Amino acid sequence: MGECVRLTGLGIVLGTGVALFASHAMARFLYGVTPTDAVTFVMLSLALLGVALVACYAPARRAMRVDPLTAMRAE
Repeated sequence: MGECVRLTGLGIVLGTGVALFASHAMARFLYGVTPTDAVTFVMLSLALLGVALVACYAPARRAMRVDPLTAMRAE
């Protein structure tokens, strides 16, 4: 789960930087919000983080159920 959170955090930081840069180019298509609307960026980042955590939960839970000794023997 830690690796998932780190990768998601990195993606959110890089994506926010690109989105801030690109939003000024697309400002004329945005109606009712400013190109750098903080609430929009924060809510979208939290939604993406939530989706990533849900997606990582099932594989992490399955990996926790495996006996370490059995996993080492299979390698």
